[in-house]
Amino acid sequence: MKKRLITCALPYVNNIPHLGNLTQVLSADVFARFCRLRGYETLYICGTDEYGTATETRAAKEGVSPRELCDHYHAIHRDIYKWFNIRFDHFGRTSTPKQTEIVQDIFRRCDENGYITEKETEQLYCPKCDRFLADRFVEGTCPHCGSPDARGDQCDSCQTLLDPTELINPRCMVCGTTPVIKKTKHLYLDLPKILPLLESWIDDTSEKGFWAKNAVQVTKSWLRDGLKERCITRDLKWGIPVPKPGYENKVFYVWFDAPIGYVSISANHTEEWKKWWLDPETTDLFQFIGKDNIPFHTVVFPATQLATGQNWTMLHHMSSTEYLNYEGGKFSKSRGIGVFGNDVQETGIPADVWRFYMYWNRPENADFTFTWKDLQEKVNGELIGNLSNLVNRTLTFVKRFYDGNLGEGPVDEELVAKIREKEDQITAMLERADERDALRTVFELADIGNRTFQNSEPWKLRNSDPEKAKLILRTLVGLIRDLGIMIQPYMPSTSRSILGFLGQADASWADLADYSKAISVGEVSLLFTKLEDNTIDTLRERYSGSQQEREERKMEETKGSAQDPKAAEKAAKKEAARAALQAAQEAEAAKSVAEKFADKVKLTVSRITKVEHHPNGDILYILNLDTGEPEPRTIVSSIVPYYKEEELLGHNIVLVDNLKPANFRGVKSNGMLLAAQDPKAPEHTTCEVLFADDIPAGTHLVPEGFANPAEMFYVKPDHFFAMPLYCKDGVLMVDGKKIVGPEGQTVGSKSYLDGPVG
Repeated sequence: MKKRLITCALPYVNNIPHLGNLTQVLSADVFARFCRLRGYETLYICGTDEYGTATETRAAKEGVSPRELCDHYHAIHRDIYKWFNIRFDHFGRTSTPKQTEIVQDIFRRCDENGYITEKETEQLYCPKCDRFLADRFVEGTCPHCGSPDARGDQCDSCQTLLDPTELINPRCMVCGTTPVIKKTKHLYLDLPKILPLLESWIDDTSEKGFWAKNAVQVTKSWLRDGLKERCITRDLKWGIPVPKPGYENKVFYVWFDAPIGYVSISANHTEEWKKWWLDPETTDLFQFIGKDNIPFHTVVFPATQLATGQNWTMLHHMSSTEYLNYEGGKFSKSRGIGVFGNDVQETGIPADVWRFYMYWNRPENADFTFTWKDLQEKVNGELIGNLSNLVNRTLTFVKRFYDGNLGEGPVDEELVAKIREKEDQITAMLERADERDALRTVFELADIGNRTFQNSEPWKLRNSDPEKAKLILRTLVGLIRDLGIMIQPYMPSTSRSILGFLGQADASWADLADYSKAISVGEVSLLFTKLEDNTIDTLRERYSGSQQEREERKMEETKGSAQDPKAAEKAAKKEAARAALQAAQEAEAAKSVAEKFADKVKLTVSRITKVEHHPNGDILYILNLDTGEPEPRTIVSSIVPYYKEEELLGHNIVLVDNLKPANFRGVKSNGMLLAAQDPKAPEHTTCEVLFADDIPAGTHLVPEGFANPAEMFYVKPDHFFAMPLYCKDGVLMVDGKKIVGPEGQTVGSKSYLDGPVG
């Protein structure tokens, strides 16, 4: 039986975690608790990710040192996770001597093996601060949407990824000075050189480790788009020094050193850390992250491990979730939107109730939106109306009429067979970390128990057929014991209560469906309190708007804003702005996929005017296109294995016109052509380009019944692929709508009539 090494994404230290951040920490906790119950040797480690630009900028804003900032927020994180009853084997941090030692050792090995390169680049430099500015030390106007407060790495308004040199009117965040462009040198991890090793590992591990679907999709998208050398150094003071001559004033980029934090935190926990991290033959690594972190865990970190030449324990199973949203919008640490860890503790709702709701709606396959009303419905309906109802009604009945002792005897074998079947399903689901489905199946068992109690009417059977009444009740008490075991990973305090009612505190997973021994019932109490409408209404109002707005509301209430017309007017304006923002977010959430596609994606029929082989890519063509605009367009496409040059030249194709440009081995690709795939074949083994020779170049295509907005911005690949295109009966569609031209023209496939398009 292999050891199980479990990690979750290291939470960044510069803020308080919200429920969306807590998803990964909680997910790993369920799996670790399950593994321990199953008897696996288990190590669950986590800790705060503390180096990098965000910490340095936040510390500067708060007027403290980075170390002081990290100490402050590390304690906040630790206390929040403790309140949630998360059972780490060790919760550490990355700003430790062990982290420096291990990161520098890994870097040296990568460098000695020839996987580190050096490049001279142009970077923004602040003459007043006398230093190069890392991306988050720069603000300016977004070149895409015009927002005046875009950061050097991303615009929060339009979500476009940026390079600091792209900003209009850039300014240093520390002193406000306009920076200048200056040359500097940085070190890069040579991902293209590591690619052959990486591809072989991914193909093998993603299948054996049953990675989450989005992990496979995002990883293959990165490989398909072409890996490029990735910068691993930054011009900061707060970070791990680079042990290489000429780089004394630079530190490692946080996304190079952060995943190595899993290793150093383990090393700070136990001197035997190598038996976990350098023993792949007897250890499986399970990682729990959000989808935005996928490529760093499936590409960058594994590539680093492979580049060292050491026999690392590498990723086995990737459990990556989609996004948890908040009341029609998005959780945001930077803007303080949502319910945060410290907020949860103030609600008066127990930790196990929060844990239940988070797992019940874990966004395993699609985004999920938290609402206070849904919390109320699930708690009152499932947690109280189903599980608690079964436990209370059954055990109090046995306690009252049998003095808690039914004695040994037969059970309902037909019902036990159903229970065992469900329990086998739950075990299999949890082995694969399908935590939401496993929990819902547990509650299906509770529902079976409730229906059995109701339909068998033990209050009648007790007199008319006392032995049958005992048979049914013994089975239900055994089922309740099993439920107490199976909810332990999800709701440990509730599990202790249920098993305590039955004197079964030491029950383990191996005891499931073993009804051979009598189970006595002791004192029983209610497990949960119903969430009333007024409680939910109060909480929804209390946690509306941002954290800053909440604090301002408290201050205004304290000052008696009703007596201050200006304060009341200010509060009204803020509330109106908040309501308008919430309305806009809810309107966006209410849009259909087809409407979102029309708003975000520009499809243009384009003519191929030139085809040439990419000098650095065997499967890549460089295509010149006529899109109907004055300037020709260039794209790179990996379709060499499927088409000869003459089969493409002169034909019209469908171009994703506003896909964010990407660099393919030195050639910039400004868009992507659409091609159908055989749904029965493995991914990326078939390809049928969607030709549109009957439609003039320059024609725009949209979902039927919709139109593109007058102004459109770049769409990121993950946003594009989140709105899947497909062919049905040979016609290109999205969300049940045909993709059509202005005169109703359609495009589509001739070979793969029904299947995905990408």
